[in-house]
Amino acid sequence: MRWLAALLHPATAPLGSLRNQLLRWLILPLVALVALNAVSVYRDALETADIAYDRSLLSSTRALAERVTVRGGKVVANVPYVALDSFETDTLGRIYYKVTGLRGETVSGYDDLPAVPPEVPRSDLYPALVRFYHADYNGEPVRIAALLQPVFDDTMRGIALIQVGETLDARRALSRRILFNTLLRQALMVLAVATLVWFAVRLVLRPLMRLKNEVETRPLSDLSNIDQALVHREVRPLVAAMNGTMARMQDLIASQRRFIADASHQLRTPLAVLKTQAELALREDNQEAMRAIVRSIAGTTDSTIHLANRLLTLARIEHGGGSAQGGPVSLAAVAAQVGLELAVPAVQKGIDLALEAEEGSDTTVAGQELLLHELVSNLVDNAIRYTPAGGSVVVRVARQEAGVLLEVADSGPGIPPEEHGKVLMPFYRAQATLEANPGGTGLGLAIVRDIAELHGAAPALDRSAAGGLKVTVLFPTSKAAPLKAS
Repeated sequence: MRWLAALLHPATAPLGSLRNQLLRWLILPLVALVALNAVSVYRDALETADIAYDRSLLSSTRALAERVTVRGGKVVANVPYVALDSFETDTLGRIYYKVTGLRGETVSGYDDLPAVPPEVPRSDLYPALVRFYHADYNGEPVRIAALLQPVFDDTMRGIALIQVGETLDARRALSRRILFNTLLRQALMVLAVATLVWFAVRLVLRPLMRLKNEVETRPLSDLSNIDQALVHREVRPLVAAMNGTMARMQDLIASQRRFIADASHQLRTPLAVLKTQAELALREDNQEAMRAIVRSIAGTTDSTIHLANRLLTLARIEHGGGSAQGGPVSLAAVAAQVGLELAVPAVQKGIDLALEAEEGSDTTVAGQELLLHELVSNLVDNAIRYTPAGGSVVVRVARQEAGVLLEVADSGPGIPPEEHGKVLMPFYRAQATLEANPGGTGLGLAIVRDIAELHGAAPALDRSAAGGLKVTVLFPTSKAAPLKAS
């Protein structure tokens, strides 16, 4: 059963219906408790009935004991036939009696009535020397009261034993009646409580049903907040979380729309240039002019590929494709690898590309090596692109108390302080960078910002010692590997 599976394996069992689960967890324990209560009530009722029947049995025994006397040195029982009939039969069973004299002789009654077992204690419920016990007589279970009755006259004195037993028919009939009445009352109570619980659960869950209907009937484009007043106070955190999710979805959709619009705008220009260059090449008959146009097409294609690659990188990072979860990465090793990869364009421009890393210093950070490589590569590539021929680019990696520091400084035109925040946005280009490199994409620093944020850091822009731009990224201690013991 699914409810039993949910109890034994709550993590893997299907949740199913909330209404059914509430009904089961409310009604089934109630039924179990009512059953236990019914058993307890039934036992108490039987005990009370036994006490009542034992009292009646003791009264009959006392009535018989009052007719036991001593005459002529013998114990006699003066029991008239009318009394014997009343003692020996009852409407629901039979009654047996026996009077035993001082010397163990049977004075009156049934000789073979079972004797009193020696281990049966005297009853403390009554001010009499009486013991109650169960026995079998004539193939039927009986309940017997054994009363010790003092008898005496002028010649003798002693204790006579008066036993009165009755079959259990009357007690069993009363037990069945008590059981039936108990179960009937308990069943009616369970039915009434179950009905009330069913209506209560329906009433309590009605706001959730209204919430479900509102969410189901909403248009796909409607991501507005859901009114928290529609549900109970305990469910409002869930509605607030849903509203937060829809707000993030709105931001994501808006970001995607802006990205698509910006990407379309950025790609439209180089594609139009390519088309124009191709049309010129088709109309050109001069071989040298044709080669010049083809070289222009190749340059435009390279720029378009560079733009497309950066757009894809930015889209992957901004919209969930990138994650900072990963193993330890040596930032100094990443910077050295980037330096080797970009050494050729640096040499072609006569730029002095240098890497400064403290030997033996632990520059390990927790993150994805591919993303960190992309971050360093964008910073160094930008520095080489905007640094004039004969300039310098310095990449510095160092361990500090607060974390691992990455610094890229160049001797290019730099960026005015008032534009430091703007150049971190996609497609924004400062005036100085436009003049130094008209074919740039405006995406390098935006990619750097997003990757740094994934690793718990943020890029900081400043003026370098050579008058150009200095970009600093400090990976905090919480995201950096612990310092090695010295």
